[in-house]
Amino acid sequence: MSDSTAQLLLSLTNDEQDPDIVGPLLERVQQVLTTSEQVQYVAVQKRPVVSLAPDCVVLTNRRFMVYRPTLLKQVTFEDHVWRDLVDARLQESLVGATLTFQTTGGKVIQINFLPKVQARRAYAFCQEMEERVREERRARELEDKRAASGSVVVSGAPPAGIATQPDPVQRLKSLKEMMEMGLISAGEYEAKRAEILSKM
Repeated sequence: MSDSTAQLLLSLTNDEQDPDIVGPLLERVQQVLTTSEQVQYVAVQKRPVVSLAPDCVVLTNRRFMVYRPTLLKQVTFEDHVWRDLVDARLQESLVGATLTFQTTGGKVIQINFLPKVQARRAYAFCQEMEERVREERRARELEDKRAASGSVVVSGAPPAGIATQPDPVQRLKSLKEMMEMGLISAGEYEAKRAEILSKM
């Protein structure tokens, strides 16, 4: 295990996650991460009666994943980019907490028997990502509206005769962030980037 992986494992087991579960999970997850994608948090199921290895919720800066071990050491991964998340809910009971994700396709994913502290931390991260995605959607809609209207600024318009152009560096930075969040594809990013650079 490399030093960086060991440090990451240490940071992902601050809320009493079992390192013997998170370690192998991290090795598998790192094999499916995309460029600049990083694991931010892991919540590990803690069933009252242990029969199989626990399910886990893995949250990265680009998507949320549900890792479900099956028989014969097989694993199923279900993952969704953050822009697919419509709603995340947290429900607590005496034996732990249930985290529920609802996607844009209407799919509902539930992970129960999560320790309450881990479920709360995962839920807070989901809320933060939901807010970022909403902001990115708003920015993208505004960008599309500006492009459709020929970059005319309606509210707070400058005095007549003074033309304003959006800052190309800021636009490029926003586009890169949108791509990293999974809001636009790499192809869309490259096309928009080329368009902005051609106008500079």
